[in-house]
Amino acid sequence: MVVRTPGTDMRGRHSARPPAARPPGSPLSGRRGKTVLAVLGAVIVIGVAVLAAVTVPGPWHPVASRSTLAPARPSASASAGQLNATASARVSPSAAASSARPQAPRKAAPASAAHDPLGTTATGYLAGRAGTVTAAVYDIRTRQTWELGRGRAQAEASVVKLDVLETLLAERGRSGTGLSASDQALTEQMIEDSDNDAATSLWYEDGGATGISSFNQQAGLTSTSPSPCVVCSGFAWPGWGLSTTTPADQITLLRQLVRPSQVLTGSERDYALSLMENVTPSQRWGVSGGVPAQVTVALKNGWLPLEGTNSDWQVNSVGWVSGDHRDYLMAVLTTGNPSEQYGIDTISQLAAMAWQGLG
Repeated sequence: MVVRTPGTDMRGRHSARPPAARPPGSPLSGRRGKTVLAVLGAVIVIGVAVLAAVTVPGPWHPVASRSTLAPARPSASASAGQLNATASARVSPSAAASSARPQAPRKAAPASAAHDPLGTTATGYLAGRAGTVTAAVYDIRTRQTWELGRGRAQAEASVVKLDVLETLLAERGRSGTGLSASDQALTEQMIEDSDNDAATSLWYEDGGATGISSFNQQAGLTSTSPSPCVVCSGFAWPGWGLSTTTPADQITLLRQLVRPSQVLTGSERDYALSLMENVTPSQRWGVSGGVPAQVTVALKNGWLPLEGTNSDWQVNSVGWVSGDHRDYLMAVLTTGNPSEQYGIDTISQLAAMAWQGLG
């Protein structure tokens, strides 16, 4: 588990904290507020009468109407980009600075005109790499999907923890109980630190493979199979990592968080994204490859030696990238890697190609 320094935890665009209530006795509230308003009203009336009595007669000049006054410039503190130094705003600083000037509306490029971010450049790169790679990219703006390498489902490793999280949120939402303090601690450890013990506890709370399969059916996943065992014969790691999935199903799972969902509420989606935006720095690789630091990235990665050696690594990365005129989901599954770092390098290079291709 990663030890954090208090006051240094940044959560990106989303926050798990509830909105603060208005404090009692706030300005102009209750009986005191009404008294203040009455006194102010009397002062204004007296002031108007005095001005009318001392005004020197002369030509009358109408006051400019509100519509003829110059529009006020937005203050620098109103910029959405300043709310969080690590999260990107949907409006760039340069656009915010020129917002007072009228501009012609921009037209979104049609989906058919978008460049395939997983096209010939990506396939050419993978031709020289070991292992098997499957990937998918979904452009949220155009709703266009690209896929690479239609192979069989692969082991999820720790990306299954996203499925565990969404299942838990949906179940607690249906029951009306919400997350307990224990649930919140475990979900933070599971997503932000990829803690295996926390994931095992929540796997059982979800009802194991049966509960997660039920959620997956509601969410629209069609090619994901949760592992039937947690302690699996001949396997040294938690068995839930042997659950299998496809990039297309992972895109479907991610869409539950960034689009209106029938299985998760808005606050549940924001909570999940806040955890994914705040993974420990050593795990911020994968779909974040080649993405500028000011852009919002919410991700979950997984890595697992399938044979217990350094000859067959499963390395995966799924997540959401938003900022600098891009807004997309990406899922990459790789197996047969000669080392963990080899798989990380492959995914990071593909992610950089996707970022450039969607620009």
